[in-house]
Amino acid sequence: MKELSRAVQEGAIAYLKQQYKVVTIFFVVLFAILGVISWGVPFAFITGGFFSALAGFIGMTVATRANARTAWGARESLNAGLRVAFSSGTVMGMTVVGLGLLDISIWWWLLYGVFDVAPEEIPPIMITFGMGASAMALFARLGGGIFTKAADVGADLVGKVEAGIPEDDPRNPASIADNVGDNVGDVAGMGADLYESYVGSIIATMALGAVASLGLDSITALQAIQVPVSIATIGVLCSILGTFVVRAKGDASQAVLLGALRRGTYGSTALIAIGSFLLVILTLGSEFLGIWAAMIVGLIAGNIIGYFTEYYTSDHYKPTQLLSNEALTGPATTIIAGMSLGMLSTLIPVLTVIGATLAAFFLSGLYGIGLSAVGMLSTLGITLATDAYGPVADNAGGIAEMAKMEPHVRERTDALDSLGNTTAATGKGFAIGSAALTALALLAEYGNKIKEAFEQLVMNINLLDPKILIGLFLGAMLPFVFSSLSMRAVGRAAGDMVNEVRRQFREKPGILEGTERPDYAGCVAISTQGAQREMVVPSLLAVIAPILTGIIFGPFTVIALLAGALTSGFVLAIMMANAGGAWDNAKKFIEGGAHGGKGSDAHKAAVVGDTVGDPFKDTSGPSINILLKLMSMVSIVFVTTVIALNDLFIRIFS
Repeated sequence: MKELSRAVQEGAIAYLKQQYKVVTIFFVVLFAILGVISWGVPFAFITGGFFSALAGFIGMTVATRANARTAWGARESLNAGLRVAFSSGTVMGMTVVGLGLLDISIWWWLLYGVFDVAPEEIPPIMITFGMGASAMALFARLGGGIFTKAADVGADLVGKVEAGIPEDDPRNPASIADNVGDNVGDVAGMGADLYESYVGSIIATMALGAVASLGLDSITALQAIQVPVSIATIGVLCSILGTFVVRAKGDASQAVLLGALRRGTYGSTALIAIGSFLLVILTLGSEFLGIWAAMIVGLIAGNIIGYFTEYYTSDHYKPTQLLSNEALTGPATTIIAGMSLGMLSTLIPVLTVIGATLAAFFLSGLYGIGLSAVGMLSTLGITLATDAYGPVADNAGGIAEMAKMEPHVRERTDALDSLGNTTAATGKGFAIGSAALTALALLAEYGNKIKEAFEQLVMNINLLDPKILIGLFLGAMLPFVFSSLSMRAVGRAAGDMVNEVRRQFREKPGILEGTERPDYAGCVAISTQGAQREMVVPSLLAVIAPILTGIIFGPFTVIALLAGALTSGFVLAIMMANAGGAWDNAKKFIEGGAHGGKGSDAHKAAVVGDTVGDPFKDTSGPSINILLKLMSMVSIVFVTTVIALNDLFIRIFS
């Protein structure tokens, strides 16, 4: 067990070293470009990227050390395994929120306390470190997603389907790469992703609070800026309290495990609602309860999205169970039904975000929309803990299989892993929902920037203006192009992995007989190289698209671009994440004994569906929400430069 855990640790660290080399080049180039704009901006950009990477690195370091311990705990009882895995997830959750608030606090202290910058001028500078966090998150989520899914697809298609061996059989050359991928994609990538979501929502709301024209004139800019940070701080404390109630007795059922996680999440939600109410009453007064209500709207919306994500992806509910029935008639019907499920699952989240947007705007204007995003992510400390424990449980199952532990250990880790798939889907639902609200808040801030430059309200934009229609069409297209590039990247990297596994089986027949050791390192290297090679072009799209659009068509087209990308990207991200989660749990439902169990024709069809869903839920889907926010932040940071270049472009070509 120690040897296998060490191999996963070494593979994960080797991957991150390669990734950071590539990302460093990108950050150095942008640092130089941003240095032309302002003295403080490039340093804020660097710190945002650094803390985002650090959050993922710490979480991954702990997760790769908790996998064998979780397997050993599961040997004793299901609760022991749950406690170890959940504790490692808690480290991830608290690291993300802790580093997020630390980064914000450091910049506030420097700008307000040392350089005496006016409060209302600070949030626009801090948006730049949000851009750095978003850029790092996109590389981490996309690169990690390509790595993990290339390994996963290779291990599944050649190992399970062609060779007929279990998923984590030590004879499968891609098994270690698959376990490494769980950590670099679902832990390091997810940590960087949700760090970016967390600080992005806070900074966007601070920026809106700094604007005096939001109907909050009786509140100082300083107070309006401090509210979202204070709510986030209360959220951290309440999330810590919530972690202590997550436990299950003996060999509990999956429903009991889910109940244990829900107790922690819902308990934290209730405490945050009470704490933020007291905050507003004691610091601002009862006449500003609309601010508290806007935050509560986001908190409730997050739980609604989380619940319905669970409903559509958990095998305890009808949608995923019915999806498993489709596997009886083959892979084609499985894929069709999964796509249908994913599309239908967008209904409730979209209606929820619409309702939250209207309610928050009614309560506190655009500032309220930002606060609702902060509210939705205020429980991130514990919701991320319930999310990040899943990959640890998945790794624990792999180690139990490869180390030939007792069968009951694998049964328990599979129960934890299946639940982890559901909580991971729920976590993605929170991230995507908050991304929509945060992107709306950033869109409003971009509108304020245009108003400053042109003295023209964005609300007065004519939707029939050809330039606005061009922006809407371009924006609606971008998430699909981005998803295409990222899924093709997974396909190419997975093809290399499939060929490598087949080569090893062909050239070393002793592997399947158990007399020869597979070359695990070779498969890890292939996934690493594929991820580094393929992640650059999709990532650059988020930076280049809004700048190029602004230079050619002007800033008003950019706001239409952002609106188009937000509407299509939000729906596409939910569809992909939920379809992928449902395919995965339909496969696990069959592996639990339904429709003939493992090795049956239905199981093989479900494996194909799961393979299609892998890049949906772990690469393209989660990356879209980062794409939306990064495009918005790039637009805000470069707005004055883009306006100047657009004027030059018009003079040259007119």
